[in-house]
Order: sequence, then structure tokens, then C-alpha cells
Amino acid sequence: MKELSPRQIVRELDRFIIGQDDAKRAVAIALRNRYRRAKLDDAIREEINPKNILMIGPTGVGKTEIARRLAKLVNAPFVKVEATKFTEVGYVGRDVESIIRDLMENAVRLVKDEYQKKIQPLAKVLAEDRLVSLLTHPPKKSENPLDFLLGKQKEKELSPEDRNEQHAKGETLRRMLLNGELEEREIEIEVEETMPQLEVGGGSISVGDMMGGILPKKMKVRRVKVKEARKILMQEEADKLVDKDTVQEEAINRAEQNGIVFVDEIDKIAGRSNGHGPDVSREGVQRDILPIVEGSTVNTKYGAVKTDYILFIAAGAFHISKVTDLIPELQGRFPVHVQLKSLSMEDFIKILTLPENALTKQYQELLKVDKVSVTFTEDAIREIAGAACQANESGEDLGARRLHAVFEQVLEDISFNAGDEDMPEVTLEINGEYVRDHLSGENKQDLKRFIL
Repeated sequence: MKELSPRQIVRELDRFIIGQDDAKRAVAIALRNRYRRAKLDDAIREEINPKNILMIGPTGVGKTEIARRLAKLVNAPFVKVEATKFTEVGYVGRDVESIIRDLMENAVRLVKDEYQKKIQPLAKVLAEDRLVSLLTHPPKKSENPLDFLLGKQKEKELSPEDRNEQHAKGETLRRMLLNGELEEREIEIEVEETMPQLEVGGGSISVGDMMGGILPKKMKVRRVKVKEARKILMQEEADKLVDKDTVQEEAINRAEQNGIVFVDEIDKIAGRSNGHGPDVSREGVQRDILPIVEGSTVNTKYGAVKTDYILFIAAGAFHISKVTDLIPELQGRFPVHVQLKSLSMEDFIKILTLPENALTKQYQELLKVDKVSVTFTEDAIREIAGAACQANESGEDLGARRLHAVFEQVLEDISFNAGDEDMPEVTLEINGEYVRDHLSGENKQDLKRFIL
């Protein structure tokens, strides 16, 4: 885990998220407390649990993005789930323990990628050796295996001259491979055939895993170009070099100590059940989530995972229901409540200009592909922000997501006309007048059709 102070964490989040300082402070403190806890003695460390966070605010104001960027910042296992996808035990739907199973899958992938990056140079060398071998000795058609068992067919021994000739040929091919001269040549390689997947309880399980690995691996021959074969062989060699048991142990530890679970739309399962109707399992889902958040042990295919020290961040708009509609036990497990504010016009202007992934920059890069260079003047930015703000006030408040609808309408003509083969390079400056023309009158009211 990176040793970032709360101020540094907030500064990193500011690069991508505008406003919502209270929420940023809350997650920064929670993250720093994890680092502080890791430095304590074992006896006291076991007693300290993370303080889970409940974010309350309308859609599109940055709730999900804060949690996602936080996980990326510290390279922690992260999973985002929708509370509405889960049902009480006994009803059709996903059970809440699948949250931790998904978290473990992400943790294993994260740790495996880290280990494979370390051994990538060695895997590349081994893959090159296999490529040279495949180019020198193309795989022969499979013969009857009984012939080999009965001794009817033996491999022909090579003479010293033939061995020297093959060695020289191999060195020549290796040199050509390093120079990139064989990238487009096609070769045949044997790859492992993926086992069929079965859907069980909302998740997929491989038939091979169910049989405990007793089924032999089925191989198939693929004809691919050398550049594609190199990637496949490098992945195979990396998988062989990485110890699976070490990866699983590290992944379990990483998920237990650093895992972050983001539960979205938690307000949709708020409300007391009256025992009948379509919402009969709402309170049941809350009661099923409770042991996971409180701390329990969940069995996964990688081993048992304790949830005591996983950080849970829940979020909801709470337009219809209130936080007090959640069962008291669940409320108590989310002691930190953060209110996120609706976005103002000034916030929209900052969103369009300040973040590293601002929408203006995204559309500029997209249109550059078709030789169209687009720039936005200050009054154009202000007009776009004003249109989004007005649409949010007159219709449903979609937050920053409203900007996508406005941008699509403003740039619709440019995006449609760009891309012809004989089109020269074009430089366009979009000003306030252009934005007003494309959003004026009937079109401006048409923004409601973009409500998601």
C-alpha cells in the first residue's frame, strides 16, 4: 500500500473528480487508517475494524468514481456491486456471498498480473525459444498413440550433420525473429482448449474446476501469425513460472486487508417489508448483507476469506427512502455518513476543463482519429455547462452524466460528417454561438430524451 497522507490522497482524487470535498476527506481518512492499522502490533491490530462509509447524494455527482479512483490509487482489490441484484436466500437471484467471491477473483487477477510483470523478461526468452522450435520443427499430424506404445513407430535419429544444420537454421530464425522479419508468417501452435462454463448462483464455474482437475487437458491446434503466437506462448510460460499457491495466499491476504467493496443503490433495498408484494425480500437482503459487513468467513474456490477488515462503501440517492429506513443493525455498520451535493454550473465548467480525463479532451482525441482538430472557447464551455445545468433543473437531475447528452447533441453534425477517406485535415473552433445554434429552441428541450 502506498504511504499517502490524507492530503495527498485528496490531491490525487482532485485530478479526476471535481468538488465533493467532504466525501474525499472521509475516504482519505479511511484509507490512511488502514496504513496506520498495518503498523500496529498484532494484538491491537486485530481489534481495529475499518469505519465503513455511506455516501448520500443524487446520481452523477461522483460517488462511484471516488471509490473506483481510490482503489486504483492504492492498487487494492475492488469490486462494485448493485444492491438491487441480490435477493434474500430462498428467492431467485444472486446471494450476497458472491460479492466476496467477485472480490477474490479481482484480487487473484491483480496479484497474478504483478507476479507476471516481474518474470516477463524470462517468459519472453522462453517464448522465443519455443517459437524458434516451432519454426524449425513444425508440429506433425498426430499419429495413432497405440503405435508409440507398441513400439511400432520410433522417432528417427538425426545425424550430426543434420543436427548442425538444424542448429544453424534455428540461429538464423532467432536472428530474424529478433529483427521482426517473421511477424506476419503463420505457424501452427497447440493451445489448451477452454472448458465449458456452467452458470451457478449467478456466477460461472468451469467444468474442470468442478471435477477437481482430474480431467486431462484438451489441446487444439491454432494457426496464427508469429506476433500473435508470441503473446500466447508468453502467457503460457508466465503461467508456468508463477506459483499458483503463492498467488492465492497473497490474493487472500490482499482481499482481507486491503479489499474495498462498493455497494451502489443501497437506498433501493431500504424500507421495511410488509410480508407480501414484489419487495418482500428487501429487508431480507439487508439482513443477508449484514454478516458480510459485520465480519464473517466466506468460502471461495481459492480458500476461506474473512471479511472483518474489508472496507465497505455504500451509496444511494435516498430520494424516496431515508437512511433511517435501513434496518438499525446495518445503519450501525456504516458509521460515517457523507452528504454529496448537486453540481452547480461552476462545477460543470470545472468538470469540462480541469480533470485529466475531461470530456472536452476525450472528444478532441476521438475526432483527431478522423483528421478533425477541435477546440472549445471559454464561452462554448460556459454555454455547454449552462445547458446541462438547466436541463438538470427542469428535468431529472442526472449530475455530470447530463454532459454526455449535451456533447453528443453539440457534436452530432461534426461526428457524422467526419471520417471520409478523401477528407483533408480540418481545424474547427467551437464557440458559444455554435453551441447555442445546436441547442436552441426545440433541440434544447429535446435533451429530455437523453434521460437514462
